[in-house]
Amino acid sequence: MTPRPATPAGTLVLDCEGLAKAVLRDRTVTRWLALASADDMQVITSSATLVEVVHPEINMPALKWTLSRVVVQPVTQAIAHRAGDLLRDAGLHGHKYAIDAMLAATALAAPGPVTVLTSDPSDLIALCGKRLTAVKV
Repeated sequence: MTPRPATPAGTLVLDCEGLAKAVLRDRTVTRWLALASADDMQVITSSATLVEVVHPEINMPALKWTLSRVVVQPVTQAIAHRAGDLLRDAGLHGHKYAIDAMLAATALAAPGPVTVLTSDPSDLIALCGKRLTAVKV
C-alpha cells in the first residue's frame, strides 16, 4: 500500500501534468483528489493550463469530466502582472516559463497552504520559493 500523502487544509493546484494524470485517473493523483475532497480543500488550475494540456490524443470527455470537479481560475490582468513579477524575480524568461508563471501566480493567490501537483517541482520552486509545496507527480 502506498503511503497516504499529507494534505493540509488549503488549496490543491493541478499543473499540466497533474491535470493530465487526473484525466487518466492516475492512482497517485486520484488519491490526492480524494483526500482534498475529504478535507474540503479547493482544487484549482489555471485557464492557461487548459491550453497546455490539450493534445491530439487527449480524451476530451474525460478532460471535461475532470474539469467539472476543478475550479478553473482565469488569467486576469492581476495574475498576469504577478506572473511577470515572479519571472523577473527568479531571473526567468516568459518565453519558456510563461505558463508555469501564470499557474504559480494563480496558486499564490489561492487560500493557503497551497500544494501543487506538478511534473517539475524545480520550476515552481524557482518561481515561488517556499511559499507553496510542489509535489512531483
